[in-house]
Amino acid sequence: MTAGERFVEVPEGLDGERLDAALARMFGLSRATAATLISEGNVLVEGHPAAKSDRVLAGVSLTVTLPAPPGAVEVAAQPVPGMTLVYEDEDIVVIDKPRGVAAHPTPGWTGPTVIGGLMAAGVMIATSGAAERQGIVHRLDANTTGLMAVAKSELAYSVLKQAFRDRAVSKTYHCLVQGHPDPLRGTIDAPIGRHPSGDGRFAVVVGGRPSVTHYDTLEAFRAASLVTVGLETGRTHQIRVHMSALRHPCCGDLLYGADPALSARLGLTRQWLHAIRLSFAHPTRGYEVSFESGYPEDLQHSLDILRAES
Repeated sequence: MTAGERFVEVPEGLDGERLDAALARMFGLSRATAATLISEGNVLVEGHPAAKSDRVLAGVSLTVTLPAPPGAVEVAAQPVPGMTLVYEDEDIVVIDKPRGVAAHPTPGWTGPTVIGGLMAAGVMIATSGAAERQGIVHRLDANTTGLMAVAKSELAYSVLKQAFRDRAVSKTYHCLVQGHPDPLRGTIDAPIGRHPSGDGRFAVVVGGRPSVTHYDTLEAFRAASLVTVGLETGRTHQIRVHMSALRHPCCGDLLYGADPALSARLGLTRQWLHAIRLSFAHPTRGYEVSFESGYPEDLQHSLDILRAES
C-alpha cells in the first residue's frame, strides 16, 4: 500500500461494519493499524472525524491518509540541468533525459531524478504507481540518455502501462559496442536475471525472465561498431547485458566488461547507450506519436574520435 490521501466509498458488502473493521478490509490493514489511523485523525467519514467503533453505511465517502511504508523513499523537487521537455499535453510528457539522472528515487540514490525534475518544473504527473515513482511507465538507467515518457493523467498511466506490457511501444536505441558483432545483425533471445554474485549486476541466467533484443550494425570502425537496437522486452540493463553476453559490451560500460583503455581513449565515463526514438499510440487520442533525440555531447565526441581514426 502506497502512502498518500485516498478518497473511497464504502462498498455494499461492508454496510453496517465498524469503521476500523471496514478500513482494515478495504486497505488490507490490521485492525490495530486501522484503529491507530482513526485515532490520529487520518480517517474522515463524509469529511468529519469518527470513532473506530462507529458503524459505516454503504456508499458513504471516506478520506483516508495512509502512512509511508517502511523504507519508502521521499520524492523531492529538484531542478535537473540539461533535462528538456520534448513534448507535453494534458496526458503525457516526453523528456530527453541527460546522464546521471535516475527515473525515480531508490534507496541509496542521492542524485537527481526525472520525477524530482518534473516536480521542480511544475509538471503535474499521475498519482498512480508507488509513491516514489508515480507516473513512471518505463525507465532508463541513470547513465543512459534519451527519450522517456511519463504519464500525467491517470488514464494515460493505465493505458501506457498496458501498452508496454503488450509490447505495443516502439523503443529504439543506438549503442556503441566494442568490436564487430558477427553476424552484423541479429536477435538475442536469452533470459535475464540477477547475477549470481549478488553485486547488483544482471546476467543471462537459466530461469531468468524472457528477454529479446534485436540489433543491426549501422557503422563499423576499427575498434567498435555503432548499432541500432530494438527491444521486445524491457528488462533492467537488458541491452548492456545482452551485448556483453555477445562479448561486445557497450563502450564505456565497465560494469559489464568494457575495455577501460578504449573507454578512456574515447573519453567515456559511462556506457555509450542512447534512447534515440520512441513511438506509441497516444493514450487518449489514439493516433501514433513519435519522438527523436540527438546524441549528447559526450557520445558524439566518441564517435568523432572513431571516425577520425577510421
